[in-house]
Amino acid sequence: MTDSTVVVRVPATSANLGPGFDTLGLALALHDEVEATLYEPSSGGSAETAEVSVEGEGAGEVPLDGRHLIVATMRRTFDRMGLPRPSGIRLRCVNRIPHARGLGSSSAAICAGILAARALAAEPYAAAPRPDGTAPAAPPSPPEFTDDDVFALATEIEGHPDNVGPCLAGGLTVAWTEPSGVPRMAKLLPHADVRPVVLVPEHRLSTETARGLLPASVPHADASANAGRAALLVAALTGRPERELLLAGTEDRLHQGYRAPAMPRTADLVARLRALGIPAVVSGAGPTVLAFSTG
Repeated sequence: MTDSTVVVRVPATSANLGPGFDTLGLALALHDEVEATLYEPSSGGSAETAEVSVEGEGAGEVPLDGRHLIVATMRRTFDRMGLPRPSGIRLRCVNRIPHARGLGSSSAAICAGILAARALAAEPYAAAPRPDGTAPAAPPSPPEFTDDDVFALATEIEGHPDNVGPCLAGGLTVAWTEPSGVPRMAKLLPHADVRPVVLVPEHRLSTETARGLLPASVPHADASANAGRAALLVAALTGRPERELLLAGTEDRLHQGYRAPAMPRTADLVARLRALGIPAVVSGAGPTVLAFSTG
């Protein structure tokens, strides 16, 4: 049989962006590449098998079987599309996005898994002969799985739309959730003069740890200030990339200060950069620092 293979390339992302907590996200020029292949296991294999190889970030750390996040996401996507799960999934991952640093490595893996499954759904993998030579029943035709469906499933798995949005759409995205619970996003193009620079530490920080430090409520004045700063940041990133506007637009009162005890060196670096007039924020949940250069 001829194996069905696709290659998916997904970018790192920086979410939150100062005042844009759970809302603003930016795609970065740092990518993971995934080669996904569907195959029929040899006779005697289990009902569902997976083989994973990893180069670069995460090598020797992540599981190399069905527990791998991309494999699990692919299977969940086939379920969502109403298609039979493939018997065998083989992945070759070349990872460049640092793990647990606030650069969206998990979001990238989730998006890669969904996109790979959607691309492979049209392949005749289920019609390939079995090892004993018999032909399996033809699978049902895959339903239309739109970009909105991809975004909704990625948000459901990841938990928040601000990382998966720019990973899927690129550029700068504004994400929100409708009262019905449906996630939405709007893509904007950053001004050509804006240059994001990431400063990645060796130590790691889990998103759960960082989010656990946030209070259940914040002062009304802080929420109001962040709303204004977020609007200013969007304007500065897309139309007026002046350092003064970017510096003011990246001021935050909702999350960075509360998370500082978990990453004191990150908080100190952000403070020192901002004191020099450099627009700097915590990337995602940290501990990476994102700074904006304007040339």
